[in-house]
Amino acid sequence: MTKKLLIMCGTGVATSTVVTGKMKTWLEENGLEDKVTLHQSKISDELNRIDDYDIIVSTTIVPDDIRDKVIDGVPLLTGMGLDEMYDRIEGKINQ
Repeated sequence: MTKKLLIMCGTGVATSTVVTGKMKTWLEENGLEDKVTLHQSKISDELNRIDDYDIIVSTTIVPDDIRDKVIDGVPLLTGMGLDEMYDRIEGKINQ
Protein backbone atom coordinates (compact mmCIF):
# COMPACT_ATOMS: atom_id res chain seq x y z
CA MET A 1 0.00 0.00 0.00
CA THR A 2 1.30 3.44 -0.92
CA LYS A 3 1.65 5.89 1.97
CA LYS A 4 0.59 9.53 1.63
CA LEU A 5 3.43 11.78 2.82
CA LEU A 6 2.68 15.46 3.36
CA ILE A 7 5.46 18.03 3.47
CA MET A 8 4.27 21.35 4.82
CA CYS A 9 5.68 24.71 5.79
CA GLY A 10 4.23 28.08 6.69
CA THR A 11 3.39 29.16 3.14
CA GLY A 12 3.66 25.95 1.11
CA VAL A 13 6.23 27.52 -1.17
CA ALA A 14 9.79 28.04 0.02
CA THR A 15 11.00 25.55 2.60
CA SER A 16 8.51 22.85 1.68
CA THR A 17 9.84 22.98 -1.91
CA VAL A 18 13.42 22.48 -0.68
CA VAL A 19 12.33 19.67 1.65
CA THR A 20 10.26 17.99 -1.08
CA GLY A 21 13.29 17.92 -3.38
CA LYS A 22 15.51 16.43 -0.69
CA MET A 23 12.82 13.91 0.26
CA LYS A 24 12.42 12.78 -3.37
CA THR A 25 16.17 12.23 -3.62
CA TRP A 26 16.29 10.28 -0.35
CA LEU A 27 13.33 8.12 -1.33
CA GLU A 28 14.95 7.30 -4.69
CA GLU A 29 18.35 6.56 -3.12
CA ASN A 30 16.70 4.15 -0.68
CA GLY A 31 14.35 2.45 -3.14
CA LEU A 32 11.27 3.81 -1.38
CA GLU A 33 9.84 6.07 -4.08
CA ASP A 34 7.18 3.51 -5.08
CA LYS A 35 5.94 3.24 -1.49
CA VAL A 36 5.10 6.95 -1.07
CA THR A 37 3.01 9.61 -2.74
CA LEU A 38 4.38 13.07 -1.93
CA HIS A 39 2.13 16.04 -1.25
CA GLN A 40 3.26 19.61 -0.54
CA SER A 41 1.21 22.33 1.12
CA LYS A 42 0.99 25.06 3.72
CA ILE A 43 -0.04 24.29 7.27
CA SER A 44 -3.19 26.44 7.23
CA ASP A 45 -4.60 24.38 4.32
CA GLU A 46 -3.93 21.05 6.00
CA LEU A 47 -4.94 21.42 9.66
CA ASN A 48 -8.40 20.00 9.04
CA ARG A 49 -7.07 17.20 6.81
CA ILE A 50 -4.15 15.90 8.89
CA ASP A 51 -5.76 12.47 9.23
CA ASP A 52 -5.78 12.10 5.42
CA TYR A 53 -2.00 11.53 5.51
CA ASP A 54 0.07 8.62 6.78
CA ILE A 55 3.24 10.65 7.29
CA ILE A 56 3.58 14.40 7.89
CA VAL A 57 6.86 16.31 7.77
CA SER A 58 6.76 19.96 8.77
CA THR A 59 9.29 22.78 8.80
CA THR A 60 7.01 25.04 10.79
CA ILE A 61 5.54 24.98 14.29
CA VAL A 62 2.38 22.89 14.52
CA PRO A 63 -0.49 23.05 17.04
CA ASP A 64 -0.19 20.87 20.15
CA ASP A 65 -3.15 18.69 19.16
CA ILE A 66 -1.34 17.37 16.04
CA ARG A 67 2.26 17.49 17.27
CA ASP A 68 2.41 13.73 17.93
CA LYS A 69 1.48 13.04 14.27
CA VAL A 70 4.17 15.30 12.79
CA ILE A 71 7.86 14.68 12.10
CA ASP A 72 10.09 17.74 12.38
CA GLY A 73 11.54 18.45 8.92
CA VAL A 74 13.99 21.15 10.03
CA PRO A 75 16.92 18.66 9.85
CA LEU A 76 16.47 18.73 6.07
CA LEU A 77 17.29 22.43 6.20
CA THR A 78 20.03 22.39 8.84
CA GLY A 79 21.62 18.98 8.28
CA MET A 80 21.50 18.28 12.01
CA GLY A 81 19.54 15.21 13.14
CA LEU A 82 19.00 13.86 9.62
CA ASP A 83 19.58 10.19 10.43
CA GLU A 84 17.05 10.18 13.26
CA MET A 85 14.49 11.99 11.12
CA TYR A 86 14.97 9.62 8.17
CA ASP A 87 14.72 6.63 10.54
CA ARG A 88 11.34 7.87 11.77
CA ILE A 89 10.08 8.41 8.23
CA GLU A 90 11.30 5.01 7.04
CA GLY A 91 9.66 3.37 10.06
CA LYS A 92 6.32 4.94 9.16
CA ILE A 93 6.72 3.96 5.50
CA ASN A 94 7.32 0.33 6.46
CA GLN A 95 4.49 0.09 9.04
